[in-house]
Amino acid sequence: MKINEEARQSLEIDDVLELLAAGARSELGRAALVRIEPAADMKSLISRQNLLAAYLSFTESGGNFPWNEAVQVVSAALDEARHTGLLLGEELLKVRVLLTLAMAVKECAQAAKEKFPALVWFCDRIREFSDELERLSVLNSDGSLADGASPKLREIRAELDQKRREARAVGNGFLNGPSSGMLQERVLSMRSGRFAVLVKQAFINRFPGIVTDKSASGNSVYMEPHALVVSNNRIAALLEQQRQEERRIFGELTKMLLDRRNAVNEAETALAQLDLFYYMDDLIHFKRWRMPELVKRSEFCFYDVRHPLLGERAVPIDVSCGRDFRALVVTGPNTGGKTVALKTCALAVYLAWCGLPVPAGDGSSVGSISAIYADIGDEQSIEQSLSTFSSHLKRIVSMLENADADSLALLDELGAGTDPQEGAALGIAVLEEFLRRRTLVLATTHHNPIKRFATTTPGVEAACVDFDMKTLSPTYHLLVGIPGQSNALAIAQRYGMPPGIVKRAEECLNSDELNVERLIGQLQEKRLAVEKLSRELAQEKQRLDAERKKLQQSRSETERKRDEMILKAERESQKVLDDAEAKARSLLKSLQGAARSAGHREMARQKSQIDKTRDTSAVRQNAIEERRTPPAPRLAVGSPVKLNDSSVKGEIVAIDGKNAEVQAGAMRITVPLAKLTPTSAPPARQSADEIAIVRRPEGVPSSIMVRGMLADEAIPMVERYLDQAMRAGYGEVAVIHGRGEGILRKLVHQLCARLPYVSEYRLGDHSEGGWGVTIVKFR
Repeated sequence: MKINEEARQSLEIDDVLELLAAGARSELGRAALVRIEPAADMKSLISRQNLLAAYLSFTESGGNFPWNEAVQVVSAALDEARHTGLLLGEELLKVRVLLTLAMAVKECAQAAKEKFPALVWFCDRIREFSDELERLSVLNSDGSLADGASPKLREIRAELDQKRREARAVGNGFLNGPSSGMLQERVLSMRSGRFAVLVKQAFINRFPGIVTDKSASGNSVYMEPHALVVSNNRIAALLEQQRQEERRIFGELTKMLLDRRNAVNEAETALAQLDLFYYMDDLIHFKRWRMPELVKRSEFCFYDVRHPLLGERAVPIDVSCGRDFRALVVTGPNTGGKTVALKTCALAVYLAWCGLPVPAGDGSSVGSISAIYADIGDEQSIEQSLSTFSSHLKRIVSMLENADADSLALLDELGAGTDPQEGAALGIAVLEEFLRRRTLVLATTHHNPIKRFATTTPGVEAACVDFDMKTLSPTYHLLVGIPGQSNALAIAQRYGMPPGIVKRAEECLNSDELNVERLIGQLQEKRLAVEKLSRELAQEKQRLDAERKKLQQSRSETERKRDEMILKAERESQKVLDDAEAKARSLLKSLQGAARSAGHREMARQKSQIDKTRDTSAVRQNAIEERRTPPAPRLAVGSPVKLNDSSVKGEIVAIDGKNAEVQAGAMRITVPLAKLTPTSAPPARQSADEIAIVRRPEGVPSSIMVRGMLADEAIPMVERYLDQAMRAGYGEVAVIHGRGEGILRKLVHQLCARLPYVSEYRLGDHSEGGWGVTIVKFR
């Protein structure tokens, strides 16, 4: 999207970006905001939004990119070093801080890119800087060079330390010698890199040394004793050698960074973008800004959009253009907020195309807009001999030379600055030309002919800024659908214009013009009454919906508790029956002869009744479980789906009863419908020659019988069967091992516990075979 400098100044874009930049946490983020430009096309804008969305998802999932508050912009210093060839220690240290952070961010992005693929952008922008960081490790935390920066520097500093120790030894001996009485204080000082002592003023001519400086009080002077001259000369020579060696090392490090200047600048850009995302996250969560939805058409729609420069004083407005009409003409009194409404919309479009959130509500959207052109404000120019009307014409002519169907044109006070009839006629002609081109237009005007044109012309919509006739003050709300009154006479009377003059002005008004103003006023009053009623109805509906939801939740909770109580009672009763049956069997074993036979007959009679009771209980439990289970989603051929408890996504290509064939990448698998969840986005399709079909193995039953087998024979058979059943798409299967002594049951359970594709296993209930059956569920 393009915007010329004139429109940029009219919309105060730089002021808005400066305001936003003040809230960024670092110099990098502030610089990125000030320099940000709109995306070149919709593809680039989508990429910006996707990258921000990935960042937000990463942080919301608990991820956290590393940061260093000490990081600063280094690109300017590198640009300067292209001419000087030298970066000093503190500047090199800033580069090291930036590259260290960049490498940490790259590492974090690489770890997260599998789950958040868009974050690979940081990996691509940040190159490898291990070698550079290794060489920059010779810097101390204050930017000075460590002794080991080079062998020569180490030798120079070692000798320098030795000469200083020797000089101090000589100096300390002098402090305690015969001349010590001439000293102001017995301290060895350093002046301009040379050792000296502070001598009383009275002994200047007698002290064996050279004056090098005067004390702050003027009562004494610093003098270099003759005994220290040789040592001081050697120290001065070593200091110069040290300076030259340090400068040589700084030069080499600078050349190394200049050779990779583009890579360093890209790393800086990546970190600036990261800091920008951090600030955008704050805007979204704490300032109620939103990322607008992107649409293909040339249009925009903003709900509760606000102008950032107005702060808390901003009145939110709803405004759209491009869906049902291509031009919106806003009318109303001066100082009513017409121009602010234009600027607010255009600014929101600009911020959205920069990939930034906008100060608007949920549901806002913006489409393909190639350029913004603006004719806003009165720019009279004595230097260029331009009147108000001429300056308007100059800008409009420029728009007509460049605007197309994807452009947004802002026309403030259309037709103003000249004869009202001619100005209105010219304004209508300009609007018609923009309509012919399908250009998006936001315009303001006071002219009634333009108001009538906006009200009656297809593709054009009228709007007004609300005005309180009781207080004669604007409310700044934007009302779309009706034109507004200028209210010039009412405002003049409020500001003290004599009533006689106001009355005479009304008499001078053309009757048609006066009738139009009155009609507009009546329409506005009716519109406000309808909107008030709509708000009251919406509030009442919201209240009723909340009450209905509350009642539904209460009813659902009551039914849930009732079902839990019933299920608990049924399970307890089954447990009682199972215990009683087990005790009865144990008692029968202890009986002998005829008593045992009679006991078996009675046991069989009672078991028949108990089984009926169990069956009835199982039916009740199943009914409750079915009622508590949420209804399965409606799926059809072509529905995009995801396999439950897995990351596999595909598309249904056939449905057969309770099973479905799903195309998942290169595989076609048969899966129970109950194991599928619908998704919003279809998976990427593959060409026919890339598709492999995997069908259910023939003859795989829903259960396997191993009762009576030896363990060595049964367990390998069960393992093979479970593998086949899982691949066949079964949700659960039954392994029939019998009751017996429980040996096979334990071995089957141990097998299920170590198989990775088994999610859970349990003994069957009465209707499934009880203890003699294990029910196995797959992931």
